[in-house]
Amino acid sequence: MKLSVRFAGVTAVAALLATACAPQTSGNSSSDKDEKTGALRVWLFQEVGNTPKEKVVDSVVADFEKAHKGTKVNVEYIPIETRAQRVKAAFNDPASAPDVMEYGNTDTAGYVKDGGLLDVTEDFGDWSEAKDTDPTAKQSVTVNGKMYGAPFYVGVRALYYRTDVFEELGLKPPKTMDELASTARAIRAAKPDLYGLVVGGAYTYGAMPFVWANDGELANGKGGSYASGLDSPEAQKGIKAYTSLFGDDNCPAAKCAGMGGNDTISAFAAGKAGMAIGGDFSHTAVEAGKVKGKYAVVPLPGVKSGSIAPAFAGGNNIGVLKSTTHRTLAVELMEQLASKKTQTELFGAMGFLPTFTDVRQQVATEEPFVKPFVQTLSAGTKFVPASPAWAQIDSSLVLPTMFQEVIAGKKDVPAASGDAAKKMNTAFVSAG
Repeated sequence: MKLSVRFAGVTAVAALLATACAPQTSGNSSSDKDEKTGALRVWLFQEVGNTPKEKVVDSVVADFEKAHKGTKVNVEYIPIETRAQRVKAAFNDPASAPDVMEYGNTDTAGYVKDGGLLDVTEDFGDWSEAKDTDPTAKQSVTVNGKMYGAPFYVGVRALYYRTDVFEELGLKPPKTMDELASTARAIRAAKPDLYGLVVGGAYTYGAMPFVWANDGELANGKGGSYASGLDSPEAQKGIKAYTSLFGDDNCPAAKCAGMGGNDTISAFAAGKAGMAIGGDFSHTAVEAGKVKGKYAVVPLPGVKSGSIAPAFAGGNNIGVLKSTTHRTLAVELMEQLASKKTQTELFGAMGFLPTFTDVRQQVATEEPFVKPFVQTLSAGTKFVPASPAWAQIDSSLVLPTMFQEVIAGKKDVPAASGDAAKKMNTAFVSAG
C-alpha cells in the first residue's frame, strides 16, 4: 500500500483518453444471475487524504449510472489495515459481499485460492485498452494463466539523494551498486551525524532489488508450484550486498536493523541521511520534511554501470467478486474504474502511477519528478511469486528475519538464506 500524493495538471491528458468498453458476458460466476439493473456495491481503500480519490470515483460512478438506467452504485471506503478480515467475511457470506473491490496486488493468488475473485480473462482480452497494460502489472492479476481483475495503479522505488550534501562533498549520483555503497560510506565518513544510505532490516521491498540485480530470485517456478531461490549463489550475493550496508560506516545495526520502509523515508525527510530508497508515493512525506528543495531522485543503480536495479512493482488492482449477481455490469464498472481516463485523473488527484505504459509516459511529461520512477518501470520490474503462500511468507516475516539474523551476526548469509528458503518451501507446499 502507499501513501497518497497530490498533483495537478493532468486533466488535459485525461480529456484525450478513451473510456473503457463494455465487456462480453461470460458464465463463470458462482451466481446464476446476471441482473442488468439494481444496486452494485463497491469497496475501495481509504487512503490518507482520501477526498481527491473520492471525487474521481464519484465522477466515474455518475457517468456509469447515467449510462445504465436503473442502476445504483454504492461505494464504501474500507480501512487498509482491516481489509483481510473484511474480505474473508465477504468471501464466506456472498450476501454481504461487494460486487467490485480494490485489493493489494500481492493478495491476488490468495484470493483466487479462496475462490473469491471472478475469472475475467475473456473480458480483459476483449478490453481495447488492455493492450497497453504494463507486463508486470498484468502479471499481478494473473494466476495460472487466468486474469482475476484489472491493474489499478503501480508503485516503485528509486534512489532519493541530498543534492546539497553531494555538492558539498563533490559527489555524483552512483551508477553502480558498488558506487552506491562507497558513496554511502563517503557521506558517513565526512558527516558522522548522517546515515550515508539509510537502510532497514525490516525493509523487504527496499532489499529485494539487491537480490534481483545480482540475478537472484525470490522463488522459481510457475503454475502455483514454486521453490525458494533465496539460497542460490546469486541471491546470496545480493543479500550480502544489502546486509553489508548495516554498520557504523553507514547505517549502524543498532539503529537500522529494525527499521522498515516508512522509517527510512522519515529519516531522510528529517535530514538524517544522505540517501534513501523510496517510492514515488514517498514524495509527499519528503516534500513536507526538512530536505524540501534539497534533494533529487534517480533510479537505483544495478550491478553494471548505467543499469537500473529491478524494483518491486507494488500497487493495487480492481476485481469482481465471483459471487456477484450483476456480472456484466460489475465487469464494466471494474474496467471504467481502471480505465486510462480514471488512472490519469487519479494520478492528478493522488499521485498514483498509471499501469498503462502510454499513459505513464504522458503523465511523466506533466510532473518531471515522476521520470526516474517511469525509467525504473521501463527498465523492467519484478513481482512476488504468484502463490497463495506469499501471504504466509510475508506475514511471518521470513525475509526480514533472514536479513536481521545476518545483520546481528547470528548467522552467515548461507545459513540464514538456507533457513529462510526452507520456511518458504514449507509455505509453498502447504499452499498446494
